[in-house]
Amino acid sequence: MVHYISPAPLTFEVIDKILSKNYKLALSEDSKKLINDCKAYLDHKIESSAKPLYGITTGFGSLCKISISKEDLSQLQANLVMSHACSLGEPIHQDIIRLMLLLKAHALSLGKSGVQLVTVERIIDMFNHNVLPVVRELGSLGASGDLAPLANLFLPLINEGEVWYKGKICDAKAINAKLGWAPIELGAKEGLALLNGTQFMSSHAVYALLKAFKIAKYADIIGALSLEAYDGRIDPFLPQIQAARPHPGQIETARNIRTLLEGSEFQQKEKTHVQDPYSFRCMPQVHGASKDSIMYVASVVEREINSVTDNPTIFMEDDLIISGGNFHGQPLALVMDFLSIALAELGSISERRTYRLISGDRGNIPEFLVANPGLNSGFMIPQYAAAAIVSKNKQLCTPCSVDSIPSSNEQEDHVSMGGNAATKTVKVAENVERILAIELMNAAQAIDLQRPTKTSPYLEEFLKEFRSIVPFNGQDRVMYKDIDAATEFLCTNHSVPLQQRFTPRYISGIYQITDIFLRFRHIILRHYLPIAIMQ
Repeated sequence: MVHYISPAPLTFEVIDKILSKNYKLALSEDSKKLINDCKAYLDHKIESSAKPLYGITTGFGSLCKISISKEDLSQLQANLVMSHACSLGEPIHQDIIRLMLLLKAHALSLGKSGVQLVTVERIIDMFNHNVLPVVRELGSLGASGDLAPLANLFLPLINEGEVWYKGKICDAKAINAKLGWAPIELGAKEGLALLNGTQFMSSHAVYALLKAFKIAKYADIIGALSLEAYDGRIDPFLPQIQAARPHPGQIETARNIRTLLEGSEFQQKEKTHVQDPYSFRCMPQVHGASKDSIMYVASVVEREINSVTDNPTIFMEDDLIISGGNFHGQPLALVMDFLSIALAELGSISERRTYRLISGDRGNIPEFLVANPGLNSGFMIPQYAAAAIVSKNKQLCTPCSVDSIPSSNEQEDHVSMGGNAATKTVKVAENVERILAIELMNAAQAIDLQRPTKTSPYLEEFLKEFRSIVPFNGQDRVMYKDIDAATEFLCTNHSVPLQQRFTPRYISGIYQITDIFLRFRHIILRHYLPIAIMQ
């Protein structure tokens, strides 16, 4: 299967398919024409213009006052890539590298960057052959583009750097020779077009959002299981209370919980308590607020990945080459800080439900969810681990976007720190997956301790599949293996049979859905719940 890069916008659905189904990439004829026309225009301007063109016939950053001779223009671009390749630390996830290649190829194909067709085609070749440059986590200021990591990404174009190939880190020059790829002789502006841009930030953002969509879904499913196990009440999820405060995520979460619990024997039992703790009762409000935040972040990120973010930008139709600031990562920095907070809260409330399940305060399940407590510690320490991870997320959620350190001799005197915001958001998302996995282990254990009572048909199927991965804990055993297995369970697409169709509905005449939520309704349909209620 092939995805043709074209002027049409990239969407999360398209990106998810490309990554999960291993699509190959190719340029559409429209994109080839845009690339070639823009390159021809730039070459003509270089030949005919007596004025200096930033980064094309001048040095970079604070060196923009220095003119470069036409004979040195290609070397200038190669020097830029080599000198700026300063990403450091741990190598980033290979799926994020694939996203960087995809998003940069898409941005360059829009015909405003002045690059050679052969350069974009080589980027696509790297994606298609799974030749993934080694890019490291640290080094981007999130302004002037993601200079350091993008330089590492494109070192292989000029026979430099390292690549992942068939599971190993190899010298890029050797792999290029193996595949018969000659090094690219960069043309005027090409190095700058490759290095300027927000693709390091935006690739992390897309990766984090794809996780966030799943996390929002599982937060509801696992929260519903915990409500069942804790003998919780359904009243706070009734539509009337949501209509009185009609935030879209709140409405959606309450409906999800009601749908998930349809047919549950636990909900048919008479309740002796009149209220549940906030971590159960306020799931619509907390989960819903995080979902609304995720939707807003998704709208910003989708706009960003379909933008031209290198500099200068070429506008053939207006006969202009403008040195601007589209590389500045402030839009991404702010929403990545926002997304990390929204995800961290899903983890925070999850850990509180876990604590309640092991507390024994309802009397329906034993302390620490194990027979013979004392001899067995049961689920005591997984809650410790969840609490530690929650605390770590709080530290990670310190905003990066409020920081700025001037660089390049004060030429770049305000930066976004969007690279740091994006990388920490991925860490937060991965941490929340672990917290939810621990809650799932506890909820499943608590349900099983109350057999033969059954939860809803859908949740029973969900538990059945989970139990094929993580069995019931009858006595103390090594727990980290179970936590790792439960986390992997949430990170993979599993095959719980669909019992019903699920489509979001909104209360007519009470709530007017926002444009943002409507725009991203398809994400909710695919990711929030794999079940549905007939309209």
